[in-house]
Order: sequence, then C-alpha cells, then structure tokens
Amino acid sequence: MRPYPAFFITLILAGCASAPPPAQQSNLSPVVSAQTQSLTPQQISQVIGSAANTAYALGTDDVIAVNVYGHPDLSVPGPGVSTVMPGALITSDGTVDLPMIGSVDIGGQTIPQAQATIAAAYGRDIANPQVSVQLVEARSFRYYILGEFSSPGIKYPGHAMTLLSALALGGSVNLNSADLYQAYVAQGNVKLPVDLYQLLVNGDMSQNIMLASGDTIVVPSSASERAFVMGAVGKPGPVPFVDGGLTLLQALSDAGMGLSDITSARFSAVHIIRSSGSSAQLIIVNARATLRGQAADFPLDPGDIVYVPPTGFASWNQSIDEILPSLQAISGILSPFVEIEYLSRNRIP
Repeated sequence: MRPYPAFFITLILAGCASAPPPAQQSNLSPVVSAQTQSLTPQQISQVIGSAANTAYALGTDDVIAVNVYGHPDLSVPGPGVSTVMPGALITSDGTVDLPMIGSVDIGGQTIPQAQATIAAAYGRDIANPQVSVQLVEARSFRYYILGEFSSPGIKYPGHAMTLLSALALGGSVNLNSADLYQAYVAQGNVKLPVDLYQLLVNGDMSQNIMLASGDTIVVPSSASERAFVMGAVGKPGPVPFVDGGLTLLQALSDAGMGLSDITSARFSAVHIIRSSGSSAQLIIVNARATLRGQAADFPLDPGDIVYVPPTGFASWNQSIDEILPSLQAISGILSPFVEIEYLSRNRIP
C-alpha cells in the first residue's frame, strides 16, 4: 500500500477549520450509502440477442461441397477428383464458382437457403434439379481471443459456442497477470453485459452466454488496472493501481486534490460507481471522516469511477449529468453497464 503524501493530508486538514488533530485510524466504514442498480432484462436481451438460436450463415473462406443428383459432372468436388480444396470456396464477395452456372451469391445464407439458391440457378438449364450442400470447412466462423491467455489469437470453432467453451479455445487464462474485473466480451463495437470475474472465479453460470461469430473476448493485463477520478480535483483522469491496490485517498492524492479543491468540494460525499457485468453499486463515501481518523480508508476496485462533487451537488442524477462528457470521452474503456445505462440513457431513475 502506498503512503499518503504528507502535503496532501496537511492541506486537507488545514482546510477543515473544525477538524481535530489526526487521530489513530478507525476501522469504521466510511460508506454513507450504497445501492445496487441492474440493467433490465429488455436492455440485456437487446444487446446480447439470441446467438444460441441463430443458424450458421455461410461466409468468406467457408468451403462447401455441392452434390447435384444425377449430374456427377456438376458436383463439387467431382467423383474421384483429388484436389487440395475439398470443395468450393466462398470468396470475399460471398459468391461461389460452380460448374456450368458460374458465380452464385450465397454469402450470408444458411445451408437450406444456399441449396435453394443453387438449385434455382441450375433450374434454368436442368429440369427439377436435386441439390444438396454440405459445409466442409467453417472458416468464416471465428472468435478473437485476446490478452492474458496461454494461446491467444483468432479461433475457428466452426459453430457457435458458449463463453466458457470459447475461453478454452485460448488455452488457460493467466490468472496471476489477468485483470478479470475489466475483462469483457464485445460484439462489434458493443461490449456485452457479462461478468467474466463472476464466471471464472465464482462459477456463476448465468454469465455463460452463447456467443456469435466474430465476437471478441479480451482479458487485459493487471498491469493496466486503474480507477477514474473526476469532478473537483486538480488532475481528473485515470489513476493506476500499484501492486494490485489503490485506496480512495491514494486516488484523490494522485488526482492532485489540494486545499482549493477541498474547500469547494463535498469531500464528505464522494460518489463511486462500481460496475461489473449487468449491474453496478452506487456508493457514497465520507472521505473527510477517513482523514479525521474517524473511518477507515476505502479500497477501490479496478474500473471504479470516482466523482468528487462540488459544493451544492447532492443527487446521483446531478452527478451523472456532470460527469457525462468525461464518460463519453473514455467510452471505449468503460464497463458494459456504464455504456448501456448511462451513455445511452444519460441518467438513472
């Protein structure tokens, strides 16, 4: 644990005219209030969708075998033909090249849809063609496994998998160096409201969602752990953890909080947003009581958002409105809950 800079404590105590001399640190909690907020089932379903019930869609680099009954010369691969490619390759524009009919667009189609499309194309020259399509190599279905894995990279499972099964594609998670608090799953540019810490450490199988093709799993290094300090401080922004730890007073000190900030801020009502997966704790901490030795320091978790409100701010709605521009600026590194609840709806009830 890092020591508090002497000038920081001196300045703060000097700004509290009624404060007694520093006393022995108390074990009492500095938490004034705490409430839990969760995303609604509707919000979660809108983001996660229903990948589990989605049929495989053919795409770039997939290889299919096509059999036209009664016309072996039109089948791919043909009978007795030995080639490096075990079928027909779907190109980057979603088309496949077939005998007699040439290029056919089947990108994004399911196997039954592709059969119907190819049969219709052959139907222009053959009466009632009977076509079957088989997926030989599912190269377009991929997951991106990044970060603290023993075997990170692009994985091609060939079918939809649960999050836990997809994690296994990356080998083992390097728990000694992984930051599971800020690990996340993304579909495109949208982070899913999933808590990998709860899944891997506490075995919460409700977090074991079905993934879609193209999903990205990121487990960052613990070396990048940080909290975010905003509001009435000298240097708002990210504050790094050191040796896996960071307390509220340490974070405020690193954020340059001094005498001028203390006299203009509600130091007895520091707001903290602690989110994971689809829920968050909204915590108010009396940091002034900690400085007076009347309460213990408050340990932060990686990803915590700390807001020191100016004098006059009281409600959570006011606090969220005040820090919204700052949250927008760092939206790419925020938790799924903050992105979905605050940045899309702008305020809490």
